[in-house]
Order: sequence, then structure tokens, then C-alpha cells
Amino acid sequence: MSTQPTSQNHIISTIAADMDAVNGVIRQRLHSEVALVNQIAEYIISAGGKRIRPVLVLLVANAYKYEGAAHHELAAVVEFIHTATLLHDDVVDESSLRRGRATANALFGNAASVLVGDFLYSRSFQMMVSLDNMRVMRILSDATNVIAEGEVLQLLNMHDPDVSEDSYLTVIRSKTAKLFEAAAELGALVAGADDAQIAAAGEYGRSLGTAFQLIDDVLDYAGDAAEIGKNVGDDLREGKPTLPLIYLMEHGTEEQRQLVRSCIETGDEQHFDAVLAAITSSGALDYTRRAAEVQADRATAALATMPESRYKDSLLQLARFAVDRTH
Repeated sequence: MSTQPTSQNHIISTIAADMDAVNGVIRQRLHSEVALVNQIAEYIISAGGKRIRPVLVLLVANAYKYEGAAHHELAAVVEFIHTATLLHDDVVDESSLRRGRATANALFGNAASVLVGDFLYSRSFQMMVSLDNMRVMRILSDATNVIAEGEVLQLLNMHDPDVSEDSYLTVIRSKTAKLFEAAAELGALVAGADDAQIAAAGEYGRSLGTAFQLIDDVLDYAGDAAEIGKNVGDDLREGKPTLPLIYLMEHGTEEQRQLVRSCIETGDEQHFDAVLAAITSSGALDYTRRAAEVQADRATAALATMPESRYKDSLLQLARFAVDRTH
């Protein structure tokens, strides 16, 4: 793959009008008669973010020449599900910063964040039911269930220094990559693609989502807090054994392994600099980045039979962006 950087804005420029329409749907569907629901939902949605999941719905639907408006609704559904998971994640992880701003739980409290997350989940199901497509509902209901299982698996792995690479990859494919997979499948499905094309879109999304998460793992140790929008070292503080730490546990010196074991078990971020130095010197970040590049290559390969178009070009660029980004 080339090393030429690609900007996210360039990638989504082909669907700018569609994204405007999706933002309109989001604003309309967020409304509740309960003021606090509106306040918290607006706060988290207005924080922006990459909106990669709705972008996937739109790019894939356009790549298969879809001409209706249901992809706008589906893109908003996917964003609502993602936002609900963020609200719940930040409570579980006791996070205080996301996308460069205070988390909703830090501002409004845990109880309100959990309940508004529930509102977004239930609103997303109201929206998908309105499309009256059983296969759409199956894809999204399966995805939300798998995501929930991934969250529980991650909870079980917290503060466990003996988590294997395979076990960790199972978590991120469930917790993160599954919604990418569903988003791409929905784009193909709504456009009338055949089963093989829908499956290929799903493979693209799954591999892309895995690449994104692996680069997030790298950035948690090598990123800049102002750029990535959260506190560097959060994973260590939360006792999350991500791939750089897992690699170091397997390939580091005995002293390094004992340091990482202690930090994971206790959530000790006071030794972050020492852990970062060990991760860097051991090649753990390079290993994780290479693993992400393998996933990005797999995503690219999944598009081999997709018809040529500027939308396909954007999907290919997105696979490159997944591993080249700095935030």
C-alpha cells in the first residue's frame, strides 16, 4: 500500500450532500419531550467525531448506485448505536475526556449517561423498524448483541495481564469491528446488492474496524492528547491489556513483563513513561501497526469485485487513512 497520506475530509467529499442529509435526520430523530435527554444527546452528537460508520453506509450504498433515501436513515441509526456505546463505555471506563471535551458522564453524571444511552438504543430500533425490512433489523439487532458481548468480554479482560492476542482480537472484532461490518453490509443491502457483494462489504467493514482499533491502541501510547481528543495512557489507567502490552508481555525482558503485569493488575499509570519506553524499544508499537496494515490490506482486497467508481476510490482511501491517521 502507498504511504501517501489521505485526509478524511477528502474521503467524504464525494458524499457531502448525503452527510448533510444524515445530520438532518440525526437532529430530527434526537428530539425528546424530556429536556435532559435532548441536552445530553445533543452534547454527545455535537462533539462530532469521525462519523466513519455512517460514512460506510453512504459510500457502499452509492458504490452500488442506490438512489433512494433509506441510506440516510440507516446511517443515522448506526451513528445512534455507536453513540449509545460511547455513553455506556465512558461510564464503565470512568473516562473524563472524549473528542477533546469532557465526557457526558463527567458533566451530567453516570446515571443520566446510561439512561440517555438507552434512549439512543431504543430510538435506533424505532427507526430501523420504520424501514420495514427484516434483514436490516436482523443485521442491526445481531450487531448490537455482539457489541454487548464484546463489552462484557472486555470487562472480564480488565486487569488481566495474561490475555492472549487471539482473545484480545475477539474482543475488538465484537466490540468495535462489528458495527463497521454492519454499516457496510447495510449500505450494500439497501442498494440491492447480491449476497456475495453484501458479504464482501461486511468483510471490508470488519477488517477496516479492526485496523481502526489497532491504530487506536498505538495512539494511546504514541499519540498526542490534543490530537486524539482523549487522555494518552487511558488504556493503562483502565487496566486494559491492548495489543502493544500483550506483545510486550510475550517478547519483553523479565523486568519489563513484571512492570507491565503490575500496571495492568493495578491500573497504575504512574509508570506510564517506563511502560512507553519498554513498548517502544521492544517493537510492540511497530508490531501493532503492522497488524493494522494487514487488516487494511484485507479490507482493500474485499473490494476487488466492487464496480469502479469514485465511491469505491473513497473506500480504498479510507483503508489507507485507517492506518496513516494521527488521531
